[in-house]
Amino acid sequence: MLIPMINVALPKGRLGDKVYKMFEAAGYPCPSMDDNNRKLIFENQGAGVRYFWVKPSDVSIYVERGAADIGVAGKDILMEYCPDVYELLDLNVGKCRMAVAGKKDFKDNSTKTLRVATKFKNIAREYYSRQCRDIDIIKLNGSIELAPILNLSDVIVDIVETGTTLKENDLQAFETIFPISARLISNKASFKFKSRQIESLRSQLKLQCPTTE
Repeated sequence: MLIPMINVALPKGRLGDKVYKMFEAAGYPCPSMDDNNRKLIFENQGAGVRYFWVKPSDVSIYVERGAADIGVAGKDILMEYCPDVYELLDLNVGKCRMAVAGKKDFKDNSTKTLRVATKFKNIAREYYSRQCRDIDIIKLNGSIELAPILNLSDVIVDIVETGTTLKENDLQAFETIFPISARLISNKASFKFKSRQIESLRSQLKLQCPTTE
């Protein structure tokens, strides 16, 4: 009897490359992925795995909708979009944090509406609602750090990795909202019908997770 293939959505970029090496070391290699070509789907029937690369923010959509059985997505994506998936494992890679940042001399005036620039609208809204803080969210898609510099916003809510970009622009992080790392996620139906294969993969992948990055 043929073993059902596990469809895996991997995020394009450095994180995806790092994560694939973990899958490979866990016993789920796909040699054709090392070829220099424009293929979108790669599979190894012997290992029972099929990979495809997608935009990082789309991984959870592919998994939630069942196009992929499992995938790897950052905690930021999971918190922002709240997809209906199972979170199976913290891979302990791709570490950074979601933070509030602004000009070094910024002092919050609670009597005024706080202008918040971000591409993570839901995270920002949830964070400040817990503080009962009145905010005006300014949705941006890139160069978020420019907003407080040009007085478009008072603060930003964004991913901070090393903090170098903030420092070079005389900005600083004031508060950490939550830590971020890559997570293994699963489609709920797939986890039910391919539970043995997915659980086995998770167990082997867990052995490859670094204790520190």
